[in-house]
Amino acid sequence: MNNQEDLVTELHRSGAAELLQLPFIGLEKESLRVAPDGSLSQQAHPLALGSALTHSCVTTDYSEAMLELITPPLHGAKQSLDCLNDIHTHVYNNLGDEILWATSMPCVLAGETHIPIARYGESHAGRMKHIYRVGLGHRYGKVMQVISGVHYNYSVAEDFWPLWATLKHVAGSQAGEPQRLIDASYMGMVRNLQRYGWIIPYLFGASPAVCKTFFGEQGTNMQEFDEGTYYEPYATSLRMSDIGYQNQKEESVGIKANYNSLESYIDSLQCAINTSSPVWEQIGLKDEDGHYKQLNTNILQIENEYYSTVRPKQLLQGMEKPTSALSARGIRYVELRSLDVNAYQPQGIDETQMLFLEAFLLTCMFQESPAITPDERPEIDNNLLLSARRGREPGLKLRRNGADITLKAWGEQLLCSMEAVSSLLDANESDAPYQEALNLQRRKIENAAETPSALMLDEMRDNGESFYHFARRKSLQHNRYFHQREISRETEQRFIDEVVNSLQRQQQKEAADNGTFDDFLADYFASGS
Repeated sequence: MNNQEDLVTELHRSGAAELLQLPFIGLEKESLRVAPDGSLSQQAHPLALGSALTHSCVTTDYSEAMLELITPPLHGAKQSLDCLNDIHTHVYNNLGDEILWATSMPCVLAGETHIPIARYGESHAGRMKHIYRVGLGHRYGKVMQVISGVHYNYSVAEDFWPLWATLKHVAGSQAGEPQRLIDASYMGMVRNLQRYGWIIPYLFGASPAVCKTFFGEQGTNMQEFDEGTYYEPYATSLRMSDIGYQNQKEESVGIKANYNSLESYIDSLQCAINTSSPVWEQIGLKDEDGHYKQLNTNILQIENEYYSTVRPKQLLQGMEKPTSALSARGIRYVELRSLDVNAYQPQGIDETQMLFLEAFLLTCMFQESPAITPDERPEIDNNLLLSARRGREPGLKLRRNGADITLKAWGEQLLCSMEAVSSLLDANESDAPYQEALNLQRRKIENAAETPSALMLDEMRDNGESFYHFARRKSLQHNRYFHQREISRETEQRFIDEVVNSLQRQQQKEAADNGTFDDFLADYFASGS
């Protein structure tokens, strides 16, 4: 711990605070479009929102009814949130009588046949995106694919890295190889985000309950909250638990990426996307009519299929594979994927969360981050599951380096370790917003009743509400908020222009395609191998 504090002291002295206060932050927020009765929309992606394939900030995720709103990388939490607000406002103005569901866990579901898979037009690229999702449905079922979340994308200002190299005494990074230091630093952050990532569902998890329709006829061993709701009494995030999205664990299907270096991460994912799986071979590649049932029969169809709470990322160029981009240009930013949609905020996330996450990610980068050992890997996975399923249970114990430690004690230690970085980020700030964000989270560690998951269950009990009625009430509140909100004429015109331009770009893609789709797919998988 002292090493990190010494490092932060050096960063203070060297003027790094100003550079660290200029991060690039982007947000990706998923939301289900639902009919007024709370059932999943059966309508196509609204034409008034442009092309889901080519629009820069409004697309779809798994389902045609699952919107994904994306901000560009912007400086700081406030700019990113303001942008997300504007995107929401534009979307709401074009939804008709539909609303966006306010929680991660989905609304009233009427079975898999009523979950429309997203479509992206007739271009080869658009067909590939659709077939990938068809494959996910065959492999894991459609229901778990419509769980929503928020992704937090973070990168340090480029000008920070030369200073960081000097402080770390890395001569090679000043001799024409700065990307090696950047990659090593981000991978260290990623490893620690996995080690300590159990704290995210504890602090911000907002899915302790779920509509019974989520399970259909399968049933569950979860407890009954009321006639329409299942729940876990101490759950924080069922989304991040074993009922949420995860890769299969069966032999020849289960995969664990290796995060001990960027090279090992790339190699482990490339192995999975190039290795056939007997389990997925049983599904078959095409049906009797020649329609694709999945992109291939490999362990992973593409890299995005690998579920992880955090990913190192690089911007893609055209139809480039994510691993090819990382191999060619290294890490550009880190994507944290473990955030539930915050039902208490119209945007699904608030500034306090984002300030805490910024300090948390930097703390993870500044601390020592040894390789993840074979013994540590199951500890990391089980700690996340325990926090998600039983995080508020009094005296709950996690495992750290082979020994038991209570979630509360470890949480207090983690937040204490963030104080130096929070102070660094608060330099030149009169009201210490990062320290305030840290203090708000400390109260949740001290008292689990202040976590969003606990507040949600208390509110449902006090109001005599099922999960469905709670979520619908919040969704309607957010609907009113955005319908009353205005955006500038210039901003609205930019959205209108992007709608038109995105539709034109989709048409251009469709017109430019050459050859068969089979050849396109073969070329894609052959590239960068």
